[in-house]
Amino acid sequence: MTGLTCTLALTLAAPALATGIEPPSEEVLAEQMAEFLTDAPGSIFAMNPFRAEQTVTGEDGLQVQLISTNPAINTWFVLRVEEADARRPSFYHLENTDPEVWQISLGGDGDDPFILIEGDDDAEECAPWSGRSPELEEAGDTGLPYAPLCDGRLYLRNRVSGSRTNREAIAEFLRDNVIFGDSIVNLIKGTFYEDAFLEDSDEIEEADAGAVVEALGQANLSRFPVMNASPGFDLVGAEGGMEAGSWYAVEDAPGIYSSVMQPGMISDEILNRSGETNWLDGVERNANVYLVAFDMSQFELGYELGTDHPSFGWSSRPSGAGRDWSIPGPDGFNSPAPLVMNGMLSPALLDRVAATFTGGYKRDHGAWRFGPMATYNNGHHYGFLVNGTLLSRLWPGLATIYVLDDGTFGMTTWTEEMNELLPRLRFARQNGVALINPDPETGEGVPGDLVTSWGGGNWSGSADAQLRTLRAGSCLREVDGRQFLLYAYFSTATPSGMARTFQAYGCDYAMLMDMNSQEHTYMALYPQIDDDDWIEAEHLVSGMANVDQNSRRGAIPRFVGFADNRDFFYLLRRE
Repeated sequence: MTGLTCTLALTLAAPALATGIEPPSEEVLAEQMAEFLTDAPGSIFAMNPFRAEQTVTGEDGLQVQLISTNPAINTWFVLRVEEADARRPSFYHLENTDPEVWQISLGGDGDDPFILIEGDDDAEECAPWSGRSPELEEAGDTGLPYAPLCDGRLYLRNRVSGSRTNREAIAEFLRDNVIFGDSIVNLIKGTFYEDAFLEDSDEIEEADAGAVVEALGQANLSRFPVMNASPGFDLVGAEGGMEAGSWYAVEDAPGIYSSVMQPGMISDEILNRSGETNWLDGVERNANVYLVAFDMSQFELGYELGTDHPSFGWSSRPSGAGRDWSIPGPDGFNSPAPLVMNGMLSPALLDRVAATFTGGYKRDHGAWRFGPMATYNNGHHYGFLVNGTLLSRLWPGLATIYVLDDGTFGMTTWTEEMNELLPRLRFARQNGVALINPDPETGEGVPGDLVTSWGGGNWSGSADAQLRTLRAGSCLREVDGRQFLLYAYFSTATPSGMARTFQAYGCDYAMLMDMNSQEHTYMALYPQIDDDDWIEAEHLVSGMANVDQNSRRGAIPRFVGFADNRDFFYLLRRE
């Protein structure tokens, strides 16, 4: 198939199984791999060639099938239950609440089928279908995004509606119901919202900068004024303002640091390099940038899809050879069914959550309209993978953030050779092309080749190619062998300004996340507090709190307190 090596089936073996389900035979694995390597696999199962399945038939004709989408990750399962007198089978999306402990399989062949859950010198038999117990039906009736089963060892993932703000609902109404709706939205955005969130703080003369985090040092700036600006976090030593380009520890949040600057402060040796980026105008030079750094030795990174986005069908952008109208989506399907995307962090992870931030473009914007990349590989729809389950193909040439089964975190431009990692991937999300990537000769982070190309880089913006708007990005930086994940909120910026900023902060690789509004660039921390039964969010920018929901008790944070229509990343404190 185009863009993927045809030798993948030969170079990849079935992953070592963590579950009790028997691995596929070599013959079955070869068949599943051949199905995956076609241009349009056609189903969520065909997209996951390393899946393993087990079927048990009871003496009364009840047939139960358990499918692990990726046994090496041991998290997502599909349960298929067919009663002897049923007109059609029922499907359920199950999630293992502790993949490191619980091993899932089926038992009871020829008798009464059951799910066998083993781990920690403990074992439980569970049969939650109607023939033995109404537990599955009751879990579905709760309406909860995650409903516990089998004494909490499994969750049933239920279909729910994701929350959305009025602005996003209006934008989607225009796009879906008004002729030229997308142009109208871009016109409104360019006329009324351009620089709407611009911040250009005053400088404070002779103020105490507070404590600087020595491990991260300072950004490469030409000057280091103390700024009358700060994120929505409580910082150690920043009572009198923040010194531009310096790092400050976030109170009650070990391993998390924050910084602020403006692109116009970047040193001339970076800012004035010719041929790498476009020139930054006066507005962008004076626009505040807020950054957060995570010491990844203390955190695990995860990723979850929203109830609606990024979605699975075609983007409206590709045309001609970049789009095949004979199939419902670039991978041959437009729905993840029977899998369920519910836009919320698993309750099993709530006690460790440290931060969340929104993901990348929705599907309609996550493909190329112009340039060479619009004309092949189906227009390069951005790929994504959750809990070891490939939901949309990862394409070579796209900026990718990923996590392996051993917790290894990386950010890179995907290549065909990296497809060998597919059976080991736990999470992955693609979003366009690199803002910063390593120079092949020096290893120094330099702007990507398409940073200056509006259409070629698919950077979006207003309808007349005005690139400056509110944006967010992330980067990977290594300091003395220690990895840091940086998330940056640009109150108004172009890709060139983003690239120069990430250069100044010594990033090795950087990519765009989302843009245009604070709901799309949402980022929140959850500091360690004594009150264990309530999670309070501290937002990178105060306006982001408007996306949370209010209750009698207080604000309920997005992504961790209710289902959302957008995809998001989350960071967990390591156990």
